[in-house]
Amino acid sequence: MADKYEYEYFNVTFPREYVAHVEINRPEKMNAFIENMWLNLSAIFRRLSHDPNVRAVVLSGAGERAFTAGLDVKAASQGMLTRDTADPARAANAIRRHILEFQDCITAVEKCEKPVIAVLHSISYGLALDLSLACDIRLCARNTSFSVKEVDIGLAADIGTLSRLPRAVASASWVKDICLTARVFPASEALQFGLVSQVLDSKTLAVEKGLETAALIAGKSPVAVVGTKEILNYSRDRTVEDGLKYTSVWNAAMIQTQDVKDAMLSGIEKRKPVFSKL
Repeated sequence: MADKYEYEYFNVTFPREYVAHVEINRPEKMNAFIENMWLNLSAIFRRLSHDPNVRAVVLSGAGERAFTAGLDVKAASQGMLTRDTADPARAANAIRRHILEFQDCITAVEKCEKPVIAVLHSISYGLALDLSLACDIRLCARNTSFSVKEVDIGLAADIGTLSRLPRAVASASWVKDICLTARVFPASEALQFGLVSQVLDSKTLAVEKGLETAALIAGKSPVAVVGTKEILNYSRDRTVEDGLKYTSVWNAAMIQTQDVKDAMLSGIEKRKPVFSKL
């Protein structure tokens, strides 16, 4: 069992061996994010990344109304979007710093060494896309409604969707369609274009599937899992040749692990392998 995690607006539990479940917990506001939430999110995932008792993570939202409705626009308009300076350059620099900090907090999910499974349901707008695209696997309930909402509030999405979404799905036309129109689209369309890998009939079933998948991953060699995620993410943004070279260097060290011997022996002996903590 991992040490206790106590962070405002988040429930962190450990429902299966080596599996963490992070639940966004502001259901009375449809899990809309205020600044303290993304700071805590970053802290949670940085800690999970190095926790030897965790090998896979599920991310979901509390309540039935929303995974997250995105950024709490009212709180943002009263705080982070107002700058007490008349000089445009200084105001711009302050805003840029704030955006970079926000981006880094969401990127902490992507940088987590352990695979992260997003389970979306109901309203999943704006920041929901930024956040889920930083995850490794995306599942959703059939009632999920998605929207890249930012153009409707007068700005280009700036926390990750416009950079990650074109790499997550194959259709550039569809990406521009949903980003430029801010239209709401259903789970069936998200599945059609590969934004999610599976649609379940309810939130309960989707969370259970996420935990089941996380437990399956957690039963594998943690050395192999961490290496697989690292190489996939590295190779995604580079040429095949660069990815192959990186893989050769990575495995030159990691293939020497005892996990390889344990996995092969368990296959021969027809038993489930047990791996040491990483």
